[in-house]
Amino acid sequence: MAPVADQLSNVLLDIRKAEAEYGRPEGAVTLIAVSKTFEADAIRPALEAGHRVFGENRVQEAMGKWPELRGSYDGIELHLIGPLQSNKAKEAVATFDVIHTVDRQKIAKALKAEMDKQGRDLPCFIQVNTGEEPQKAGMPPKEVDQFVKECKDTVGLNIVGLMCIPPVDEAPGEHFALLQKIAARNGLSQISMGMSSDYETAVGFGATHVRVGSAIFGSRDYA
Repeated sequence: MAPVADQLSNVLLDIRKAEAEYGRPEGAVTLIAVSKTFEADAIRPALEAGHRVFGENRVQEAMGKWPELRGSYDGIELHLIGPLQSNKAKEAVATFDVIHTVDRQKIAKALKAEMDKQGRDLPCFIQVNTGEEPQKAGMPPKEVDQFVKECKDTVGLNIVGLMCIPPVDEAPGEHFALLQKIAARNGLSQISMGMSSDYETAVGFGATHVRVGSAIFGSRDYA
């Protein structure tokens, strides 16, 4: 596999091409480089190349490597893109800059309480289970409108958009289209969708953030 900096450059180029192809403004899509499972030394080449937006799945893992990296590189924006337990809300608010996986009221309340304590107001996405898969986190599509309202008006979270992970065995386009539709009717301007295998398709359906890991950093070792 090519070096990380080259792979990063290729992905960014693909995104810019997709923006042009689908009539999106250049720079409309933010690339979140997903660095989960990779050590700090594997991430540094992307930082050296100038990239600053990264995604992690686990709070504890992020706490172990990003304080050091933040000390060496300015302007890092760290996104939590994995499931969050309410007992990790304190650490999540302290560690991350954006939360993509708000999917139930308990989490929404825990995050808001910690943001108030820490004096932070993090942008948040609501995770939508577009395929209604029982094993997957996220709000069922039919419940999203009410949940957006609760999070904004009752809890007071800064909800900026929606996020989804389509079923692996289905065409992603229909799920991207559904997420785009739900976001539009709720007045949410940001849509987090698209990964290494389908991020260009996601650009065509209005993604503002794509989450790409293996196409940049290579295959992961989960052992």
